[in-house]
Amino acid sequence: MFWKKEKKQTLQKGQQNLSLGLLKEILANLEDAEIVERQKPEGQCFTFIYIRTLIDQERMNEALFEPVLHCTNESIQDCISTSKAEEIFTLGEAEKQLLAGSVIIFDSLKKQWWSVLLTNNLGRSIETSDTETILYGAKDSFSEQLDTNITLIRRRLPVTELKSEKLKVGSLSETTVVLMYMEGVTNPEFVSIAKEKINKIDFDLFFDSSQIAAFMEDHQNSIFPQFQQTDRPDVCAYSLGIGKLIILVDNTPFVLIGPVTFFHLFQSPEDYINRWPVASFLRLIRYISFILSITLIPLYVALTTHHYQMLPLQILFVLVESRSKLPFTPFWEALLMLIILEIIKEASLRMPTKSSQTLGVIGGIVIGQAAVEAGFASKVLIVLVGVSAIASFLVPNYLVTKANTMIQFVFLLLSSFLGVFGIVLGMIIILAHLNSLTSLRQPYFAPVAPLYWKDWIDLFIRGPLTKMKTRPDHLHPFQKWRYSKRR
Repeated sequence: MFWKKEKKQTLQKGQQNLSLGLLKEILANLEDAEIVERQKPEGQCFTFIYIRTLIDQERMNEALFEPVLHCTNESIQDCISTSKAEEIFTLGEAEKQLLAGSVIIFDSLKKQWWSVLLTNNLGRSIETSDTETILYGAKDSFSEQLDTNITLIRRRLPVTELKSEKLKVGSLSETTVVLMYMEGVTNPEFVSIAKEKINKIDFDLFFDSSQIAAFMEDHQNSIFPQFQQTDRPDVCAYSLGIGKLIILVDNTPFVLIGPVTFFHLFQSPEDYINRWPVASFLRLIRYISFILSITLIPLYVALTTHHYQMLPLQILFVLVESRSKLPFTPFWEALLMLIILEIIKEASLRMPTKSSQTLGVIGGIVIGQAAVEAGFASKVLIVLVGVSAIASFLVPNYLVTKANTMIQFVFLLLSSFLGVFGIVLGMIIILAHLNSLTSLRQPYFAPVAPLYWKDWIDLFIRGPLTKMKTRPDHLHPFQKWRYSKRR
């Protein structure tokens, strides 16, 4: 069996004693691999082996060459003060350290091998979030550097109860995943479930946190996300504080938050900055917008196709006048315009910022006006499509916005066959589906089902912060009270 042979060879490679010849054999055909020999004045020779593109070359001379070649101490470990030197023994260790951004040092006199980490920390600076913009509040967002992201969270939660555990996923990408939670607050069951799911992941490449989410979700065929993704440190810090856990993935600015409910995906960081009546009003507007975005166009099709006798006479006259010259039925008219809208949306996302603004003008005004004049769509439908599109953008979570689109098309199909009854049937199916979902094995539709009345103070409305004295019950936190005097 060739795979058993391959596994055996990998095992032997990992346990093989380290030698300069074997290391050179591994680094053959690696253009960026460097092997440099340096000699001390008294004759002792050192060999430095590294991959040029993975290390910080500017620090090489100051942090490595000078200390090692001019040190009078016997051990390399005592010579290097700016970095930590670790002694290594096997070929597998050396290979792993080289690819992690370390310099391997061979002391030919003592026949010892050392590894010194000199990672090249390339990355962009801390910038404003593009996906979750707010007017007031913190402007910083995560970047692709894992340590920077952890620092941004620790600055907001400077307590030792904030625990972090490092794990690895991806047989080829060797991606680092960090699980963070508040000890004494987060339910340990969530932590053990998350660790179990991460350890079970068996895949080769991971470049984004959404790929990790795909392996950890309880229901992979659902259109609803079962982890919240955010690039805002304040959202992560708040989630940790109320008893959730977060998962950071190296080389991606988006962090996974779990367990989440369907209602968490409608919350915005500004909810906790605005005055509570204003925040509650805005949150209610988001729920109304979500319902409008999925039902407005199907309702138009249902009323104009099956239930036109229910419309007031004045509105019926307007619809008849608007549709009098159209060659399509309401269903095909709505389907055509929704597909054009989705094409414009996707094109505007893929184009440069300045071009996407032009595309918005062309799509919104030129194509809309031309479609009416050409007799492909009625004026009423153009208005409804515009309202529906704008309403869909009020949901803060981008993945839910995409789910809206699919629900809208399904509702459109149901309404063309069954009218309003089709929309009601679709709503019942969606509610039943949401009720069957779980996130980290916790109910996705909580605190509505199962019912947690106390959590409703931060559900459809955002109650006064002074009244939110306990953490959400549906998260089963270890410390229930948020006031230190009540613990």
